Amino acid sequence: MCIASTAFRQACENSPYRTARSYSAPVAGSIPASKQKYVPTSGTYPKAFLATGLHVGIKPSNTQFLDLALLASEIPCSSAAVFTQNKFQAAPVTVSREVIERRSGEGIRAIVINSGCANAVTGKGGLQDASEMGRAVDACFNGPKDQNSDPGSTLVMSTGVIGQRLPISKILSAIPSAYSSLSSSHQDWLLAARAICTTDTFPKLRSRTFTLPSSPGITYSLAGMTKGAGMIHPNMATLLAMLFTDAPIPATTLKPLLAHAVDRSFNAISVDGDTSTNDTLAILANGAAGGQPITSLDSADGQALTEIVTGFTQQLSQLVVRDGEGATKFIRVRVVNAASFPDAKNIASTIARSPLVKTALYGKDANWGRILCAVGYTEGLSPGAVVPEKTSVSFVPRDGSEPLKLLVRGEPEAVDEKRAGKILEEEDLEILVDLGGGESGGGREEANYWFCDFSHEYVTINGDYRT
Repeated sequence: MCIASTAFRQACENSPYRTARSYSAPVAGSIPASKQKYVPTSGTYPKAFLATGLHVGIKPSNTQFLDLALLASEIPCSSAAVFTQNKFQAAPVTVSREVIERRSGEGIRAIVINSGCANAVTGKGGLQDASEMGRAVDACFNGPKDQNSDPGSTLVMSTGVIGQRLPISKILSAIPSAYSSLSSSHQDWLLAARAICTTDTFPKLRSRTFTLPSSPGITYSLAGMTKGAGMIHPNMATLLAMLFTDAPIPATTLKPLLAHAVDRSFNAISVDGDTSTNDTLAILANGAAGGQPITSLDSADGQALTEIVTGFTQQLSQLVVRDGEGATKFIRVRVVNAASFPDAKNIASTIARSPLVKTALYGKDANWGRILCAVGYTEGLSPGAVVPEKTSVSFVPRDGSEPLKLLVRGEPEAVDEKRAGKILEEEDLEILVDLGGGESGGGREEANYWFCDFSHEYVTINGDYRT
């Protein structure tokens, strides 16, 4: 975990763009007032799942902030996960993938996460460190095991600076204390969410209850936490996320369920266009609430669960965008009437990654030409996906008033700059791109992407990250 350097603090204090941010998990009273509304004061958590967070001091400069989280189930879980597509995959990514593969997604008991050090590009020693973290947690459940014959039952995640080894002895010494501190209370879930933060300004935790058609009398719970504020452009970025439910879902169902949800949530957000070495999103289901196992997403239960988990992951992932490093705006780009979902998503992603679009929005400049330019250079589209004479662009205010039309079927509108400026003063904004059905005219697919603007502070933060 990083503590802000003197140089960084002075730069922020002297900057006219200053907002509250520090390189650490937030402590009591330090969460910016504008972000307090995103931190839950209570929660409903899945049965038989426990959580905690504690201070280890993974970074030598960290003398007080939480930096080790442990989340565990009292009974074995089914699991699934998606991982970064960056070629330089961190040691915990490799280790966690192997644990899930060797167990075929069944029998997982816990997730252990450290912040302050990514354990990425650390060679064989880093792999050994990640493995030892998992085995130390396993030993708390079952006693020491033969690492050559036992596949392990703990997933490992790390986040922080790349290229540095973990202070593994500190972590291993702290894991038994973390295990003994596990609790089902909201406070302990919040401690875990705080412990995984790096440049985040607030812990990102959500929970909800739900029912399924086959078991209307059973109340299930779903909880999730995530971290991330920079190096965010997942392609499952540094981004970690964990989901937990007490619904009975085998690994064979969890895998396609997670893939569908992630493609429409965590793989549809961007802060800066960079994909991390450590991205990991895992889901654990222990079935503790009972009911019939959900063996197919085509069933009534499966369809309901898909909608519930997708909506939940969208809400959770959007918290990352709202906490984007230096961000002042939360933008949804919606591409409609596309020939295919991949076309719509590719265009939305290209707009979200454009530095020119992001800086224009930060400057409250209704420069729709930059949006159109991004649409035009989007790669990998199907033939006839974009027809300039059919393309329209609008700003959609969040207050429900009429959209501000900027381009209509390839023809520029006379933009009311005063109204445009008022719309861009707001924190939340929607950009609507209508492709008019593409060349065939019959396209009706749409996709959403969520992103933030680029500010002066983003440069300040990332120019001083390692200190």
